[in-house]
Amino acid sequence: MNLHEFQSKELFLNAGIPILKGAVASSPVKAKSIAEQLGGDTWVIKAQVHAGGRGKAGGVKITNNIDEVESIASSMLGSRLITKQTDQNGLPIDYVYVECGTEIKSEFYLSLLIDRAKESWTFIASSEGGMDIEVVADESPNKILKYTVNPIDGLSEAELSHMATELGFINETTIEFIDITTKLFLLAKKTDANLIEINPLIIDTTNHLIALDSKITIDSNALFRQEVLMHYKDPNQEHALEVKATENDLSYVSLDGDIACMVNGAGLAMATMDLIKLHGGEPANFLDVGGGATTERVKVAFEIIMENPNVKGILINIFGGIVRCDVIASGITEALKESKIDFPIVVRLEGTNVDLAKDMLAEAGAQIIPADDLTDAAIKIVTSVKGS
Repeated sequence: MNLHEFQSKELFLNAGIPILKGAVASSPVKAKSIAEQLGGDTWVIKAQVHAGGRGKAGGVKITNNIDEVESIASSMLGSRLITKQTDQNGLPIDYVYVECGTEIKSEFYLSLLIDRAKESWTFIASSEGGMDIEVVADESPNKILKYTVNPIDGLSEAELSHMATELGFINETTIEFIDITTKLFLLAKKTDANLIEINPLIIDTTNHLIALDSKITIDSNALFRQEVLMHYKDPNQEHALEVKATENDLSYVSLDGDIACMVNGAGLAMATMDLIKLHGGEPANFLDVGGGATTERVKVAFEIIMENPNVKGILINIFGGIVRCDVIASGITEALKESKIDFPIVVRLEGTNVDLAKDMLAEAGAQIIPADDLTDAAIKIVTSVKGS
């Protein structure tokens, strides 16, 4: 679950991590009111969307005129921001964050993430703050510093101090860096965050470190013990079909292709999409109905697939282990009764009650194309879609 910048900074503030004064607004009038309350002579207005690259896309504006705060907020709110991390439709801007401006002496990159290869927390830091860390890693790999926390020994102040030295911090900034990284670690463990990023982490004109931006991602699998954070969830920033899927206990990710997939099991779903690609097709989605699929859930899965206008065919690949094949077949036949589906549906079933399921589908209509195995299914759906 991604958090907005203003939500992340609220957590930073509560954790004692230094940030600039700011507040969130959902109207232009409120944005100007916040600027007046903040005082000063420079204000930054930031579009709040779940995507990076806001600055380059026009989602971050700086002004020295307090009247412009309202007009800038007005131009942002209600629009959609398209960045390199969004699709062509962008994401809606429902909030802007108004923050005090400050002069910057130096910019750094700092993040803490779960490194699955190392099976532990890893700090990543660089003196090249404000840039995409992927670009820095590609063009200047020697400027990327990493420290993986030993899961048994825990956080090492000596390692953090060494990282501070490598970044060029001295005296008070070293102390502040160790304090910030320690608090990031505690915050990540407390919130089940799998990523906390500060880009940039700056040194201001008074030689203090400040988190100028913030990004936090919470592990969705841990939300059952993070009920306090659930009110941070913003469904408007998520794909509408993915939200609908989540509400019905389906795992769904929208893709750019035209062949929809309905599979039970994440690994089988990935293999199905790979085979579609291998035989010249393009998957329209990842859709895992799960081991506990019901007739009703399969019908909802069809509804979600049908709401994607790019879909020209469906490949259903089910292994009936926990879920029975006849249950899936029942869901398919019910969906066909209620929906006007005029494109090919290739079905590959194996497992519990597979013969009964095949008989049920044989009676459902000519548009159901049976497949003997997964390769046969992939070839048939790609051929059918390309020939349509």
